[in-house]
Amino acid sequence: MNEEWTTANIPDQRGRVAVVTGANTGLGYETAKALAGHGASVVLAVRNVEKGERAAARMTGDVTVQALDLTSLDSVRTAAASLRSRFDRIDLLINNAGVMYTPKQTTRDGFELQFGTNHLGHFALTGLVLDLMLPVPGSRVVTVSSTGHRIRAAIHFDDLQGERSYGRVAAYGQSKLANLMFTYELQRRLATHGSTVAVAAHPGMSSTELARNTPAALRLPLTLLAPLITQRPAMGALPTLRAATDPAVLGGQYYGPGGRNEVKGHPQLVLSSPQSYEAAVQQRLWAVSEDLTGVRFPLAEPQQTPSFSGSATTN
Repeated sequence: MNEEWTTANIPDQRGRVAVVTGANTGLGYETAKALAGHGASVVLAVRNVEKGERAAARMTGDVTVQALDLTSLDSVRTAAASLRSRFDRIDLLINNAGVMYTPKQTTRDGFELQFGTNHLGHFALTGLVLDLMLPVPGSRVVTVSSTGHRIRAAIHFDDLQGERSYGRVAAYGQSKLANLMFTYELQRRLATHGSTVAVAAHPGMSSTELARNTPAALRLPLTLLAPLITQRPAMGALPTLRAATDPAVLGGQYYGPGGRNEVKGHPQLVLSSPQSYEAAVQQRLWAVSEDLTGVRFPLAEPQQTPSFSGSATTN
């Protein structure tokens, strides 16, 4: 693999439709900007339409804005219906938007904010537009996770919404672990349905607005270390862009920075935590997510569960 993969490696995207959530700032902005710059018709799916319009005005190419509030399943359904009315195909769905380390809050549907936004909102959106992707050769669902999926992370089925015990770091870890488990289970189900694949990525340590809720005890040390351990959003977006566009990518793979501890550097194929590959937990999370969101995917569950190590399946 090319260890110095950059936006110069992105193939021509003309004729492709890409939907990027949280694309008005940070990693999402850089992802959308690069895709539009290579010819894709890009939709910025954002909560604040005014900010989205300003972001679109700074990009070159065919860029439009779609209102999407991942903290509201009604908004997710409305956005999906709008996308369906505007497009007869989606080539790339980039599940990028997210919140991190928020104080205890809930979404409009009563879900813990980080789990509800980062996982359930994207789970629902994907399920509601997936049939626009299944017939499209080379279509991909790319979900952005984090190295935080390793930190105090587990899927707490007995307290998914943090009602009995809440810690902002652990809740973030759960949501990012859920992103990976969703990707791997989605790929398992996609394996017998056309050419759509599910891939995951993470940005390493990037200097974006996402860190604004970092606990006070960590804020000063991270600020002092920032020049050494963080990279610009344009670099942080590269793993997502590689997962979305590199012809060599396989379903079920995970891309992140290739530097030490995956903190920074050019994107490479990486592995997630051992627990993220636990198929039984992936399947249980899928079932719970369907129940909580009311969204059913247009995919039949495979009869057998293949063993899965993360190096992946089909393209």
